[in-house]
Amino acid sequence: MSRKKTVKSKAANSSPAGKGTGKASSIVQMNGVVHPSRPSISSSGEFYDVAFKVMLVGDSGVGKTCLLVRFKDAAFLAGSFISTVGIDFRNKVLNIDGVKVKLQIWDTAGQERFRSVTHAYYRDAHALLLLYDVTNKTSFNNIKAWLTEIHEYAQQDVVLMLLGNKADATHERVVKKEDGERLAKEYGIPFMETSARSGLNIELAFTAAAKELKHRSTKDPAETFKLQDYVSKEMKSTSCCGS
Repeated sequence: MSRKKTVKSKAANSSPAGKGTGKASSIVQMNGVVHPSRPSISSSGEFYDVAFKVMLVGDSGVGKTCLLVRFKDAAFLAGSFISTVGIDFRNKVLNIDGVKVKLQIWDTAGQERFRSVTHAYYRDAHALLLLYDVTNKTSFNNIKAWLTEIHEYAQQDVVLMLLGNKADATHERVVKKEDGERLAKEYGIPFMETSARSGLNIELAFTAAAKELKHRSTKDPAETFKLQDYVSKEMKSTSCCGS
């Protein structure tokens, strides 16, 4: 069986986040947010309270798979490897303010020929991390087209963040950080630069998305959380510490 058929089969036979993915799942979905009636168990044996679907999107080669592997396994995929074919996913459970949040993270193919496959997964995604490569100007120029696509196919209130990946490649950089910040401000979305190689802001990107999703799911009037403010604060903290 070819790799293409294998990956598509895996995606087709996998339930979206919050729809029976845990071994002891008893979950209902209301208004696009997943609420378990009791703690469920992920495929890795970890208990979780809520589950959300996160998608990584962007041009082919911007580092979506490397970003996911760094976050999930704290490893870097060095050297060349086969681009993602179709769509694939991995799970990770985070402890967000005492709540076990499971992120089902979908890694999508950036090539045009797989775009129709990706479109089918937009509609029930709770968060989208949109990536470009700071060493590839075309991938940055295509961000507006990706945003148009997202607004067409994704939920209106989907959590959206812009990531300028491969920030460690200082000598190959062709997209300034200020350019990414300017574009993100134009569309009113949080922005940060990341590096799968060094781990820069990888944890922050997923944690920020998880915090926003968890905040939306609790709907506690006493709890205030603003994604943009959180990202800005954490970025300033990182910059001050020189890490």
